[in-house]
Amino acid sequence: MFPKGASGTMPTVHQFGPFRLDGDATILFLGTEPTNLGPRAVALLRILLERSGAPVSKDALIEGAWSGLAVEDSNLTVQIASIRKVLAAAPGGERWIETLPRRGYRYIGPTSSAAGISVESQPSAADAPNPPLPERPSIAVLPFSNISGDPGQDYFADGISEDLITRLSRIRWLFVIGRNSTFAYKSRSMDVKQISLELGIRYVLEGSVRKLGDRLRINVQLTDATSGGHHWAERFDRELTDIFELQDEIARSVAGAIEPHLLAAEGVRSFGRLSDELGAWDMVARALAHFWRMTQADTATAIDILDTAVKKFPAYAAAHSLLAFTLVFAAHMGWENRTDTLPKAQGHAARAVELDDMDPWADLAIGYLAMMHRRTEESIAACRRAVDLNPSSATAHGYLGRALGWAGRDQEAIASLKEAIRLSPHDPQNAIFLANVGMCHYLSGRFVEAVDVLAQASKRRPGFLGLQRLLCASLAQAGRQDEARELLADIRRQQPSLSLEWIRLNVPYQTPELLEQFLDGMRKAGLS
Repeated sequence: MFPKGASGTMPTVHQFGPFRLDGDATILFLGTEPTNLGPRAVALLRILLERSGAPVSKDALIEGAWSGLAVEDSNLTVQIASIRKVLAAAPGGERWIETLPRRGYRYIGPTSSAAGISVESQPSAADAPNPPLPERPSIAVLPFSNISGDPGQDYFADGISEDLITRLSRIRWLFVIGRNSTFAYKSRSMDVKQISLELGIRYVLEGSVRKLGDRLRINVQLTDATSGGHHWAERFDRELTDIFELQDEIARSVAGAIEPHLLAAEGVRSFGRLSDELGAWDMVARALAHFWRMTQADTATAIDILDTAVKKFPAYAAAHSLLAFTLVFAAHMGWENRTDTLPKAQGHAARAVELDDMDPWADLAIGYLAMMHRRTEESIAACRRAVDLNPSSATAHGYLGRALGWAGRDQEAIASLKEAIRLSPHDPQNAIFLANVGMCHYLSGRFVEAVDVLAQASKRRPGFLGLQRLLCASLAQAGRQDEARELLADIRRQQPSLSLEWIRLNVPYQTPELLEQFLDGMRKAGLS
């Protein structure tokens, strides 16, 4: 067993020399910049730091970094060499890891000071210096208040808080303060700004539980603790039935709604900084803010930002996965040449998985690529894995619905798409998800329903060309040829290359029959 803090929790951040290792994010920083060290090497370095000064056997290192996998010692040797190469940025850093012949390795560098340990293991909050804000967004889930006057509801309030910490921890780009630290505030009266300073976090999620007869009311709010600004608030009224099922439903709904609000807030925050001041996460947040507008110009801007990010921070998985996804989206819309763009996207998706095989966006990019190449089952499987990695992600459920919808599996697709919209009712991607609900109606011959849903989606994102093309076909199939022809003329002004042949090559209906059904609608609208 490796040594733990006094509270029994393992430190997740280690500061040593000019380096800082964030174990939760699996990133090693040199100063404020991420290094190009991969997740396996980071895991090995973390083990050595936790056993600083003590020998660690090869078997223990392999088990820690490749748990359950059979690997050769040469893999370990390669990873140790990559660590030494990165540590060489500090004077004598390449000698901080000592080789012990036939035994293993030992860390003998500067003493590691651990951050991220629980409040109980510190002398007191007043004695400890306030930690700095992490580079990526950070959040603390405070214990929910029981204001019902029924002490029996305390466990329910605590259970929601704990479930939320667990669910939010599955968002790879989000730094979540552990339960031990946040629950230390349960009996303390402090404002969120002071909590932010003590814990070194930007966002605070807090809430209350009230029992009203056989009903429960849960109020939740998300605050930027550094400024005091409110980003999101919601109220949930539910029947008091199965407590555990209800607790899980509330936690799932809150986590699903928070993710896009946090991303939007981070995007806005990044626009307030000069481009040359942006770190790896800030560049991803700014690119997302553009991507969600779903226009050709904004998509091109997002690609430019992410291209810069992967060159400046080559080991940052999120930049690679989002760049891969955005490139596929641009090719799908007809804004980029697929022959050049899709192989580039494939390379970035593969690199993202190599850097972080638990990133849902990487699986979504792989699923989207497979869909574009009409590898149906591979596409659906990749999107399902993204849902498994983060079951509260509206994005993951939405793109699983897309993969199912393009395959003509309308009932399964609509269920996934509705779950995405339910999890995040104000998500900027809901226009895409609604468009795919409309596609499911179209492919099932429900053309009037398709027009209704697609018209709603079009109001949200009028620049989304894939949606406009489908609405055009739906209008024609519903007998509204004049409107279809007028819309087609507008689409062709935005996409002069549009033709039946272009659709055959670029629009990813997964079977010839589904593709022909769409082509039939476009022919009726006047496309040749």
